[in-house]
Amino acid sequence: MRASEKIIPLNELAAWREAQRRAGRRIVVTNGCFDLLHAGHVTYLEAAASQGDLLLVGVNGDAGVRELKGPTRPLNAEQDRALVLAALASVGAVSIFPESTATSFLKLAAPDVYAKGGDYTIETLNAEERAVVQAAGGEFVFIPFLAGRSTSGLVNRMKG
Repeated sequence: MRASEKIIPLNELAAWREAQRRAGRRIVVTNGCFDLLHAGHVTYLEAAASQGDLLLVGVNGDAGVRELKGPTRPLNAEQDRALVLAALASVGAVSIFPESTATSFLKLAAPDVYAKGGDYTIETLNAEERAVVQAAGGEFVFIPFLAGRSTSGLVNRMKG
């Protein structure tokens, strides 16, 4: 399958999810900006994918990234970030959502497992996101980060 075929438009996500449910697939969902893909991302996504049958990655749209990271981000446009993620073998599907939080995306994705980075705990997750996942009957998994790997760190190093 071509990477571009793994990008699911947000307005088709609920139907895609229902098809996965009918096929009996355990869907793992994660989300983030994924602005400059690095080894930390790849390691994290592979670990998340191992928690189920298919990994769906929600990507913050450009406006959401600016809200989260500031006016100089993202470095790569949302469609480019989605395509790079979709090209990874560990990623089953990608969907772009416009908000800075994943609440609406998670309602559509209805994850069996919601994977987040090790800098989160159940208590520090966004309360609305947590409630949506719990309402869908989803589990939570927290995956440790690969030390010293971050997009912000790369950006700071490039600035000199």
